Amino acid sequence: MAALGDSLTAGYGLPQDAGFVPVLQDWLDARGADADLVNAGVSGDTTAGGLARLDWTLTEDVDALMVNLGGNDFLRGLDPAEVRANLSAILGGAAERDLPVLLVGIEATANYGAEYQARFNAVYADLAQEYEVLYYPSFFAPLTAGGDLDDARQRYMQDDGIHPNAEGVTLIVEAIGPSVEALVDEAREGL
Repeated sequence: MAALGDSLTAGYGLPQDAGFVPVLQDWLDARGADADLVNAGVSGDTTAGGLARLDWTLTEDVDALMVNLGGNDFLRGLDPAEVRANLSAILGGAAERDLPVLLVGIEATANYGAEYQARFNAVYADLAQEYEVLYYPSFFAPLTAGGDLDDARQRYMQDDGIHPNAEGVTLIVEAIGPSVEALVDEAREGL
């Protein structure tokens, strides 16, 4: 299974074994899931960059795809229509190969206004429904589950306020893990 993403997937700012993919691999291994994760995360990548790397990422060994892109698109204020088109092409590429997909959402804040926020946030749910793929609505949701955003930033984020620290990664993995297990199950059914 390949995890196509940006710095959140790559494990930016963390020791190699504390990044998202290695921690998720450990989580799956502890539950007896027979899955090998490939870290296809590139720091700074946008949905366009992920699309450009899709063919390289989807080797013959890849039997499922987790897509965790869009954070950098939001940070740069890229048009949600462009984000939608790129993610749609990624999902379409996976569908052409009959690969099950887990689409991981990123929630925009109101930095660029309420209209931009609504358009951006609608992309993920709409595409998950259109392509009938597994969907995890918000990568960061487990960090703010207590409701106190300032506390979450201090406890679970690196100093840049963008990337989770090791404790934050652990919370994210615990929350997203069942969705990844479902992706593993779909891949097994397709064999």
